[in-house]
Amino acid sequence: MNSMKKTLCALLLLLASVTFTSSVFAQDWPMSGGDYWEVAAIDTKDGGGLKYQRWLADEWRKNNEFAKSKGWIKDYFVLENVHNRKGEADLYLVRVMENLSSGPEGEKRAKEFVEWKKKTADQMAAESGNRAEYREVMSSSLLQVLNFRD
Repeated sequence: MNSMKKTLCALLLLLASVTFTSSVFAQDWPMSGGDYWEVAAIDTKDGGGLKYQRWLADEWRKNNEFAKSKGWIKDYFVLENVHNRKGEADLYLVRVMENLSSGPEGEKRAKEFVEWKKKTADQMAAESGNRAEYREVMSSSLLQVLNFRD
């Protein structure tokens, strides 16, 4: 029993030192992690810009307002690449989140979203595929804001 107490004390001391070391280590860094930005780079096909912007102003906006009302995202917006060069996106769709959801939380959110949309996953996938006629998703990035420690 005495050996078990010594082992437990040593383990607790080790855990305390790891916690202390990691917090001291974090203080050495001049920046800390902030919000996450999910960014999709979109190329609109010739003649498809108006149709796509209408979809963004209607469906995409409603979807994000729902997510915002649930606290899943903090904000969302569309950026236009005004002077894009060949191979660059026309638009960037941005969603800002305080944190990322876990697997079970993501599944719970997906279920709530489907119930709210009143559409099946198959219907939503087909609608997404239909947008391919006037836009292409060039890339998707998950970025994290780095805040200065002052």
